[in-house]
Amino acid sequence: MTTRTAAQHRAEAKEAYDAFLASCPARHVLSVLSDKWVGLVVSALGERPKRYSELRREIAGVSQKMLTQTLRSLEREGLVQRTVTAEVPVRVDYRLTDLGGSLLPVLQALKTWSEQHVDAMAAARERYDSAPDGAAPDVPRPGSVPAR
Repeated sequence: MTTRTAAQHRAEAKEAYDAFLASCPARHVLSVLSDKWVGLVVSALGERPKRYSELRREIAGVSQKMLTQTLRSLEREGLVQRTVTAEVPVRVDYRLTDLGGSLLPVLQALKTWSEQHVDAMAAARERYDSAPDGAAPDVPRPGSVPAR
């Protein structure tokens, strides 16, 4: 019988990650990243470190509570570093860690895709919402039986 080290077990488990499985740890990562404010906060910090008040001004519509929760979550996950400088008043800066910075290309691609397809998605929503049964006549619903 071959004895495997803990590192080998972790490597094998990592290769087996499949976010479609309920037990996969990547589900937690996807849950964190899919939060409404995470992408905006990470993108805003991509330029340079910022103070809380700068982030609040830059990210329109975010409440104080949600920005605080988002920053704490990102700090806990290792994506953001919070630095407190002892001065009067106390200065708190937030910056992306290397791990957080590695998200920037992914978020930029998503932002670009969103901007390029916002009109097409709005048109699809309008077609869907205006159809009598909620589905556009020219776009069959999955699992529906075509009319004969």
